[in-house]
Amino acid sequence: MKKVAVVDYGMGNLRSVTQAVMHVAVGAGVDVVWARTAKEVMDAERVVLPGQGGMRDCMRELHACGMFDAVMHAAAHKPLMGVCVGMQMLLDHSQEQDTPCLGLIPGEVVKLDLVGQLQPDGSRYKVPQMGWNQVYQSGQGSGRHAVWGDVPDGSYFYFVHSFYAVPSDARHSVGQTDYGRRFSSAIARDNIFATQFHPEKSSDHGLALYRNFLHWNP
Repeated sequence: MKKVAVVDYGMGNLRSVTQAVMHVAVGAGVDVVWARTAKEVMDAERVVLPGQGGMRDCMRELHACGMFDAVMHAAAHKPLMGVCVGMQMLLDHSQEQDTPCLGLIPGEVVKLDLVGQLQPDGSRYKVPQMGWNQVYQSGQGSGRHAVWGDVPDGSYFYFVHSFYAVPSDARHSVGQTDYGRRFSSAIARDNIFATQFHPEKSSDHGLALYRNFLHWNP
């Protein structure tokens, strides 16, 4: 069977991500591995990189667990999906604790600073953004990104974050969300697709993204 590895480097909502990927893999000829070693990542056909918590901690643990090189190899040679901080890690640098990241997609991770701004209902914006929000799809080149599949434009997904990605090249932004400003909530480049929101917490549309990723041939 083909294998998809969910990378366990000690920083991520691994159980819910793994269960969501396992759910959509049923009947697809895909074996889902909760990967705790570099070999399991190397042996997989495709890789999911989750993440939550502080950026510096995530980067430190990825190195400390011995899976940094395996993740970099995956990013160069096989489909890889980043989730939440796992998406932010793909960029060059994060303002959070002034942390160098993986440098796989050019850009910066910046703080969601909404001090003094009011929502349409007159309430103040809260940071972190926690809850459901819409994602407006955009494509690379002439069309929508293939991982969106049949997920309707403007669908709601679940967010929990205080920082957001600013890719240097606007073409790498394949989904945008409005929360005090418009920001990139999904990015992609070549064989990489990543989301700021949590597909595993986003009901049917989130499961559809994981399912589409399992069948995506970049």
